[in-house]
Amino acid sequence: MHVPDGFINAPVSAVAGVVAAGAVAVSLRGARRELGGASLSDGTGGGGERTAPLAGLVAAFIFAVQMLNFPVAAGTSGHLLGGALAAILVGPYTGVLCIAVVLLMQGILFADGGLTALGVNITVMGVVTTVVAYGLFRGLTHVLPRGRRSTTVASFVAALVSVPAAAAAFTLIYAIGGTTDVPLGKVLTAMVGVHVLIGIGEAAITALTVGAVIAVRPDLVYGARGLAAPLKLRVGGELIDAPAAAPAPVAVAARSTRKVWATGLAAALVLAGFVSFYASANPDGLEKVAADKGIDEKVQEHDAAGSPLADYGVKDIGDARMSGGLAGVIGVGSTVAVGTGVFWAVRRRRTTEAPATPVTGAV
Repeated sequence: MHVPDGFINAPVSAVAGVVAAGAVAVSLRGARRELGGASLSDGTGGGGERTAPLAGLVAAFIFAVQMLNFPVAAGTSGHLLGGALAAILVGPYTGVLCIAVVLLMQGILFADGGLTALGVNITVMGVVTTVVAYGLFRGLTHVLPRGRRSTTVASFVAALVSVPAAAAAFTLIYAIGGTTDVPLGKVLTAMVGVHVLIGIGEAAITALTVGAVIAVRPDLVYGARGLAAPLKLRVGGELIDAPAAAPAPVAVAARSTRKVWATGLAAALVLAGFVSFYASANPDGLEKVAADKGIDEKVQEHDAAGSPLADYGVKDIGDARMSGGLAGVIGVGSTVAVGTGVFWAVRRRRTTEAPATPVTGAV
């Protein structure tokens, strides 16, 4: 659903840019709390030290999976948007920043998504998907029985709904600032219809990823904090709360987190560098609807069309498999580097702004 330059007129694109900038500013403040926590649900300290690099990994993983277009209908493909996945894994505010970093890297390096349309893309693919998905996810987790299976089910439903919601949001923006005269009813029907199908793929990817991480390290999933019920012991015929386990040393927690980070990065590199070669070559939902309905009549050439990585290939490398794979690896590396740097900076800002804790006790 990467909107190119020329679909939306300049005034509306500018307004969308202001909305996106405001959302990013709000998310920066919210992400300081999400990334700067003193502890996680497992009782260990160092929440910020552990979540900041993991947030960068989430951005890189979403970048990699977005390269894997999957067929959804005759001549149409879809790919992960990632807002639901990011929000559930690292929090809604940090999730918006993850998608913004991915879209920025795609637009600048790979000429994917217009630069003047960056505000539209962040609003539609980042803000709408994250807000809708996380709001629905939280509502479902309060209604469903608490547990890992319910969390995975809530992830599936939230991701599924977030994609047609983003399609409807694009249609609304197009109704206000579209550059062609197209019956909006037909555009809305086509966009929502095809993106419901894409949403099924999004939901499956999100649920599988969230379920896999919860099975291994539920403490690292923002949406699963407080998931485990307190352990009970039967003493004298009565159930009482078991004593809290001693927290693991921070060094041990950090080592285990590095293993998760390394495993996730390796998976992203394999997906972008190898599996992406087998992705569907069919146009995605927006491209297909735009071609069928005439939305793309005034599409403009991307300002970064001359980039050596444009269209997810490395210039002057003739072998398609090597060219695309190398571009994917560069994209994952660049995204994880930029994303981790952004999230470390956000966390450090939170740390420096936090008031000093007074020391009490006998002297």
